[in-house]
Formats: sequence, structure tokens, C-alpha cells
Amino acid sequence: MNVINTINQIHSENRSDQMRQESLFANPDQNEPLASRVRPKNLDQFVGQQNLLGHGKILRELIENDQVSSMIFWGPPGVGKTTLAEIIAKKTQSNFFSFSAADSSISKIKKIMRQAEQDQEVGQKTIVFVDEIHRFNKAQQDAFLPYVEQGSIILIGATTENPSFEVNSALLSRCKVFVLHALKPDDIVSLLNNAIKNPNGFGKQHVQIGKDEINEIANFANGDARKALNTLEMAVLNGEQKDGVTTITLNDLKPLISNKFVLYDKNGEEHYNIYHLRLA
Repeated sequence: MNVINTINQIHSENRSDQMRQESLFANPDQNEPLASRVRPKNLDQFVGQQNLLGHGKILRELIENDQVSSMIFWGPPGVGKTTLAEIIAKKTQSNFFSFSAADSSISKIKKIMRQAEQDQEVGQKTIVFVDEIHRFNKAQQDAFLPYVEQGSIILIGATTENPSFEVNSALLSRCKVFVLHALKPDDIVSLLNNAIKNPNGFGKQHVQIGKDEINEIANFANGDARKALNTLEMAVLNGEQKDGVTTITLNDLKPLISNKFVLYDKNGEEHYNIYHLRLA
């Protein structure tokens, strides 16, 4: 079965109910945010999480050997949870559906699950990505359970909260949990430099920005790739333009990086991290 045709066909059939099926093969639109345009397409482009994705590491081995089962990615924002799910779907030639709590009624979930069952009968795998799975109520989470049990879908959940407290025990017991860590400053620097050179980023423009400015953005991002790329994008849009060259200085960056916020959730893990940080 042609995977691309299958994805396009299912996407068309479900457009009316506003379910968004990701196209993993489309070219980036220049009107998309920078973070979307330069999103990694394969494991070699993915930055960070080398304890899981380095050569010979467990998650990379599962992906490359097409032995992926249902899993949950637990980590802070901007570390690549969605990107990694998309890479897995592309690598394993699976249909890919993305759910969010705001628009995922039980009827919509079951409609996609029935489609996944039909596809399974002809040997086509389906990966269901559940973003912020901790925001799904018990009934929504339970709607996925029988299809995970039957193997009709591979569920990949993403959460910033401890899944032990936020995911139904029956569903959690059928998923491997992988902890993703905040990116290191060097990782962020690598992403920023790529965005400047990447044709889908600013590679077709002449952007002049020094190492000090790049490091300032990387430190400001606090391990969040999306935050870093959004900051770079704003800096380029507001940089001085002259003779086809966009120049970004530290003075240009100051309004964009003047406030640095620390992740905080009073009922979750970060409450204790910040408490200890203040004592340090």
C-alpha cells in the first residue's frame, strides 16, 4: 500500500470533523513559524536526548528495528516530543494522527480508531500521537485503551507531568515511559545555527549574528528549543536591514530576552525543583 496516498485519503475523509492528520512528507510553508519549518525529519537531524537516541541506545534501536510499541514521552516543553513522534511514524511508514484534549471527543477518537482497525487488516500501521495526554479526562484516555490492547494503534503520549499521576493505570501499564530532558545550551546553539543556514529557515537570507548573540538566545531559552527558535525569528524580523543584510546585535536582543521565566507547576515536579533552586 502506498503510505502517502493512504495518508492523503484518510486526511480528506476526516477534514469535516476538524481532525488534523499530520502530513509527514509535505514541504514546509514559508508562512509557518520557524520552529515548524526547520523541524528535524530524521534521527540524525534530531538534537538532544542522546541517552535514548544515540547510536546503540534503547529508543533508537527500537525505532530503527521497527519494534516500536506504545510509549509516553515525559519531559519539559520544547525538547522534541512531537518531533520525535513524527520521526517515528515516518521511519516506520505508519499513518499518523495527532490528538489534543480540546478537540478530541469520544466520537472523534472512536472514528479514527475504527479506521486504524481497518488499516491494520491490510498491514498498515497507525501511530496516534496524544499531545498533553495529562489533559485528557479518564473517558478520553479509556477510549484509546482497547485499541492499544489489540495492537490496532501505537499510542505515543506526550506530557510535562508525571504520568504516574496523570495517566490511567490501565493505559500506563501498556506503555513504555521515556524521560526526555531539557536541552543543553550547546544543543540549542546547534539548532539556532542550523536555522540560520537551513533553506527552510533563514538560509535564503543574509543574516548576520555573532556567537555572543547566539549564546544569549540559547541561555535565555532555558532548554526549550521552540522558545529559542521563536526568539531568533523575532530577532530576525526586528533586526536592522541594510543592502540585503539583516544584522542582529545584543541591543536588538535585549527587549526579547529581558524576562526569563522558570517552568513552574505548583502541583507537579517543578514545584520541588524551584524550591530547591531557591535554597541553592
